[in-house]
Amino acid sequence: MALGKGLSAILDEVGQAYENETGGICAYSFGHVREIDVEDIAPNPYQPRKYFDEDALLELSESIKQHGLLQPIVVVDKGDDEYLLVAGERRLRAHELAELDTIKVIIADVDIDDAKLRELALIENIQRENLNSIELAHSYDELIKVYEITHDELSLVLHKSRSQITNTLRLLVLSDYVQKKLIQNDISQGHAKILVGFEEKEQKLFVDTIIGQKLSVREAERLARNSRNLNQKTVVS
Repeated sequence: MALGKGLSAILDEVGQAYENETGGICAYSFGHVREIDVEDIAPNPYQPRKYFDEDALLELSESIKQHGLLQPIVVVDKGDDEYLLVAGERRLRAHELAELDTIKVIIADVDIDDAKLRELALIENIQRENLNSIELAHSYDELIKVYEITHDELSLVLHKSRSQITNTLRLLVLSDYVQKKLIQNDISQGHAKILVGFEEKEQKLFVDTIIGQKLSVREAERLARNSRNLNQKTVVS
């Protein structure tokens, strides 16, 4: 199955549409900008982003209340005054938090099926680096499975190195405890990668030590290396 064809063009046209809007032009080949009711917009069911920083959302909400929305969200018209969100869930949530009744949107003049909607949601978030490491890993994994492509093929589509994709995917083998700490930014991705290959109990012990002693990645690497050497000596003896 082809992946990525047309998506970068769609995102480019969204940006161009907004630039045209700010320049006073109100009609586009891609779509048009208007105000619609927030309650008429349904979220994208394929949104890969699961974690939204509440403090950052509150800041965005306050900014929107003071200065307005600088970049419209993107929706498709489903008919009967119902719209489906394509891009901009964080901005939509901020509007809801601000208790604003309407929001500025770009209505895309395109027919997007479920497959394209999933693809657009994944790649839009990946390209804009909106996902945490675990969400990114799940997104890579879903793209690979759904479209039956290799790491190399995905790297070409996303313009990411193959090693970056492979290393990110390896985070999914870590325990739920480690993944949660990574999502919460209690540890870095550099810390997490060190723990691949350790048993679940060892992973928890390492994470608690890294957090408790505020270890750098280099210090954590040294600790992990010493632990592996000790385990090897135990096996030999």
